[in-house]
Amino acid sequence: MLRRTWITSLMAVALIALAVNAPDKAGLLPVSVSVQSEAGNFRWTYSVVLPTDMKLQSGDYFTVYDFAGYVSGTGSVLSAFPDLDAASAANWTFSTSKTGPTPAMLSPEDNPLIDNLTWQYTGPTVPAGKVTLGNFIATSLFEEGTTSYFTATNSRSADGQTDSNITHTTTPTGVETPPPVPEPATLALLGIGLPLVGGARWFRRKKVAA
Repeated sequence: MLRRTWITSLMAVALIALAVNAPDKAGLLPVSVSVQSEAGNFRWTYSVVLPTDMKLQSGDYFTVYDFAGYVSGTGSVLSAFPDLDAASAANWTFSTSKTGPTPAMLSPEDNPLIDNLTWQYTGPTVPAGKVTLGNFIATSLFEEGTTSYFTATNSRSADGQTDSNITHTTTPTGVETPPPVPEPATLALLGIGLPLVGGARWFRRKKVAA
């Protein structure tokens, strides 16, 4: 079964913009993205982490921008809080929109013709990370990936101040995967086979005419 994985490095400072009120901190982050073939479409899975100095409370959310080819009704959480026994996938809601929502003071590039995916937390407060929040899933018509934006808003553990952050992630491009190019051996066999087929048809026609 086809599976591709892109890894987002937490150490790639160039991919993380300055966070509001805390330039040396970062909120929710996508640490990996995987793509798996599923019933003729492609299931995209985002693994999201709550960093050590952050907490999660009801109303916090994150958005994946420009998810091309989104298949309606497929947004879900495969496993919420694998690091916490008490939490449940039911504590997340899912929505789509063509623009935003965007945390204050952040400016991701956003194509208004392509769906954005947003998961919002509605459960009890998680006081501090580092916690793997879960695997967040959506299905696309497309497999190939491109660089897009991920934004999030949550609170700092130390003082409770709102922290918003922006980083890069991978989303479907909206371009279908081209068919595979035949191998040289296949082309050679095809070159041999076509004349033989043509010859057989000519021979049959000549035999009938006789």
